[in-house]
Amino acid sequence: MGYVQEARENHVKKKVEEALRSKMKQKALKECDHYTSKYAQCAAGRTISIVWQCRKQAKELNDCLHQYTNDAVLEEMKREYTLQENEKGSARV
Repeated sequence: MGYVQEARENHVKKKVEEALRSKMKQKALKECDHYTSKYAQCAAGRTISIVWQCRKQAKELNDCLHQYTNDAVLEEMKREYTLQENEKGSARV
């Protein structure tokens, strides 16, 4: 399948894409809750020293979040949304 054809098939309206991004972020935060807690514990009571004292926790959190919030995940969500919309459209006919 060509890039242009794939891009057309995964094209969604801007508002739908924003909603999908929001859903993707919520899932990422839920899945990475353990790392968020570890980072928050490290950061508690610190100011500038967070940068070097919590570097390990920040990297772990960012790595986890990136697993759930990247372009490949968004494209998959768009594809699933498009398939659902097509199924709804064909069910109406």
